[in-house]
Amino acid sequence: MPALSDPNFAGTVVYVLDHNDSGTLGVVLGRPSQVEIRDVLPGWCDLAVEPGVFHVGGPCETDTALCLATCPGQGEEPAGLRRVAGDVYLVDLDADPDALDAGVAGLRVFAGYAGWSPGQLAAEIAEGAWACVPGTAGDVLSGLSGPELWRAVLARQTGRLAVLSTAPADPSAN
Repeated sequence: MPALSDPNFAGTVVYVLDHNDSGTLGVVLGRPSQVEIRDVLPGWCDLAVEPGVFHVGGPCETDTALCLATCPGQGEEPAGLRRVAGDVYLVDLDADPDALDAGVAGLRVFAGYAGWSPGQLAAEIAEGAWACVPGTAGDVLSGLSGPELWRAVLARQTGRLAVLSTAPADPSAN
């Protein structure tokens, strides 16, 4: 069972964007900030799902913005988008948001990201620090935050992971 005590990641869902020989990059989902997208990236606020704020994507380069969008039914990659998995795309924030409007179901903007050096995440998984499960486009745009999102993702799993979705945050209070 996951045994991660790092406060940056405990009880969170991380959506992995890229994993290769150089390392792994992802964003923490469900951690809204107080910074309004319209105050920093006004052209993108109309495509953002509620709440229209930056989400804290992780502890790395927190002054960097990454944007994920869901675009159902896209055959080819539209200009300004790079497919991550399924209907989830990484958005080029230098692109024209009006050009993407038709195909985008919604987007989230993240300040910072989570990153691991080569082999680091694999070692943490081997130690039992992470549970790896398939992500969905709905996870990326979910209105749930923190532990609620974590519980919802675990609840759709089977076996021991599903049981974790009902476990108390503090087992000694059980």
